Amino acid sequence: MTSPFKYGLTPKMRPISPRRSAILCVLDIGTSKIVCMIARLRPREGSDILPNRTHKAEVLGIGHTRARGMKSGSVADMAKAEASIRQAVDAAERMAEVQVDRVIVTVSAGRIGSEQYEARVTCAAPRVQDHDLHRVLEAASDHSVRQGRAVLHSMPIGFRLDDTRGIKDPRGMLGSGLGVDMHVATCDVASARNLMLCVERCHLTVEAMVAAPFASGLSVLTDDEAELGTVCIDMGAGTTTLAVFAGSHFVHADAVAIGSHHVTMDIARGLSARLSDAERIKVLNGACFAAKSDERDIINVPLISEDERDLPNQVTRAQVIRIIRPRVDEILEMVRDRLTASGAAAEAGRRIVLTGGGSQLPGLADLAAQVLGRQVRVARPVGITGLPDSAKGPPFAAAVGLTVYPQIAGIEHFEPQRRFFAATGTDGYFSRVGKWIRDSF
Repeated sequence: MTSPFKYGLTPKMRPISPRRSAILCVLDIGTSKIVCMIARLRPREGSDILPNRTHKAEVLGIGHTRARGMKSGSVADMAKAEASIRQAVDAAERMAEVQVDRVIVTVSAGRIGSEQYEARVTCAAPRVQDHDLHRVLEAASDHSVRQGRAVLHSMPIGFRLDDTRGIKDPRGMLGSGLGVDMHVATCDVASARNLMLCVERCHLTVEAMVAAPFASGLSVLTDDEAELGTVCIDMGAGTTTLAVFAGSHFVHADAVAIGSHHVTMDIARGLSARLSDAERIKVLNGACFAAKSDERDIINVPLISEDERDLPNQVTRAQVIRIIRPRVDEILEMVRDRLTASGAAAEAGRRIVLTGGGSQLPGLADLAAQVLGRQVRVARPVGITGLPDSAKGPPFAAAVGLTVYPQIAGIEHFEPQRRFFAATGTDGYFSRVGKWIRDSF
């Protein structure tokens, strides 16, 4: 099969039928940890809670390990990264007692970004037909592929018929001019290609690549939040990514190459401590706000030297917080500035949802509310069973979101795939998107 990167596309998958069960394997490759999860999806009945999910997800096996050979979400050492992936996949396979050969992978590196395109065509008949949808989506997709960028997602977020906007399914409606608004999320080709190569060296086929903030949003947002407008911020170790949802659509993605590991580095430098000790101090004693009692709380900081006769350095908790606070302020301010510059702030509404490992820092929600000027909550993944207690928190949001993605994969459109994939008949794009529209609305 021709590599999709030839056309600026990452691998794509067909959506799971709402009437069929399936077992899938997902792989969340981050800067600090690699999570492999094997889950069974079973068809579910309609529900007022998470109504757009067609399946129930049950975890059969999970494995997670420290990420080695990764830097800011990108592969820095192929051999070390491959060994870490193999270890996580092997642990999940042993727990689930199944062997997998295909995985869905998150992407958090490569300068994730968004663009929106508009296209308009004249309808061939008074009523909108399938081939009119094909023409307008093809016209929009002509702009999506750019040199050096790989398309992660290409989604129609609304159709226009003459002067009427916000139409979800225009087929059968009367009008002369059909338009579409298309959201395209991309990343650097080199980052995506090396990540895919690393996974394939583990004898695994990459079934799809999903933007990490999109996956996180799928797992932690309620349907009301996605409809009214919400920003999902995933604070990882090496990157902080954000996804904007509005009108139940994923409408914007962005990322900054700073995360919670930079906080650890600041502590290590400020206290002359090992990175492992700095991480422990951050987890046990870190916070965004200092209280009066923190001036009296003493923390022992082991010295870097190997001489056991050296006494540990002693600092107050307030000193540690004064090291942490500027870096967290910087991350939040960069997110705020990126959101404002993108023009997506208006669609984002008044709500922020924080997730990812870095979101567990005490006081972060209150600080984010001050800096971003919105209501903020820290979220953990919902709508999945079988997770061990250690994996129910925000650090595993992206991995859980990957189990949701196959249920809505049919809404995506990748016209250049027609050059090497069949897209006609019952498995064609328009058949799939029509089925998704009927099931969802």
